[in-house]
Amino acid sequence: MASTTARPHRRTGPLGFATLLLAPSLIFLAAFTYWPIVSVTLRGLTEQRFGQSPRWGFGNFARLFADPHFANAARNSTIYAAGTILPSLALALLFALALRESGRLNSILRAVIVMPLLIPLVAAASLFVFIFLPGGGLLDWYLAKLGIGATNWLGDPSLALGSIIAITVWKNTGYYMLFFLAGLGGIPEEYHEAAKIDGAGPLTRFRHITLPLLGPTLGFVSVIALLNVLTQIDHVVVMTQGGPSDSTNMLLYYIYQQAEQNGDIGLASAATVVSVGALLVLSLVALRTFERGIHYES
Repeated sequence: MASTTARPHRRTGPLGFATLLLAPSLIFLAAFTYWPIVSVTLRGLTEQRFGQSPRWGFGNFARLFADPHFANAARNSTIYAAGTILPSLALALLFALALRESGRLNSILRAVIVMPLLIPLVAAASLFVFIFLPGGGLLDWYLAKLGIGATNWLGDPSLALGSIIAITVWKNTGYYMLFFLAGLGGIPEEYHEAAKIDGAGPLTRFRHITLPLLGPTLGFVSVIALLNVLTQIDHVVVMTQGGPSDSTNMLLYYIYQQAEQNGDIGLASAATVVSVGALLVLSLVALRTFERGIHYES
């Protein structure tokens, strides 16, 4: 009688099964997210001079911080961030509070406010080029009715960045409002009812109930807004191309200029590392600031 040997049956544990399911996503994440970060960091640390072999060092970063064009792009990006994030978030929260109740009129107003989100940024920039056209543009036509002369909105270095900021606020406010509407919908109405019984007014309820409980939403939307500041330059390319006199040059457009126009990959990589590092720090600060003291219900 032949003897049979039982083979041990191996069972894949929960961790192994989860890893197997996540393997395709992890592979794509490593190939298209983490490897590009490592690659651009290595290029930023590689000094390549004409006729010489590449060597490691921080020369690209030294050249970057000594470049006045980079300092100007960083300054413009800071002004652009302050001029777009704060007004956009404030208007979005105001609209969300005003339109949080369901109704036909509120639905129409929500659709009107969100409509700029549906327009591609390049198309919106092309539209505003005609609106800002000196003398013959729609904005100058209305201002002429008030006795105000023609203004070169995109050709004046003191006005060009403000015009870019105005377009961005118009474009992003409705997008951020959607997140605030979702956040307001997650706040239990019992909190407001209890505060009303205690005699708290609308401003008191907003300060002590609505705003603190919107902390996670504010943190998330702030990170999205910071990402938009760094990545949305389509309107800059279409409308001003960084001009006039470098007054609308942003960090991403500076990186594009160094990599594509000047062929300086090392300087562009160093600028990318610095920009992404600053964005990461600001995002972490925003999340920690807005989520501090928030307790989630189970």
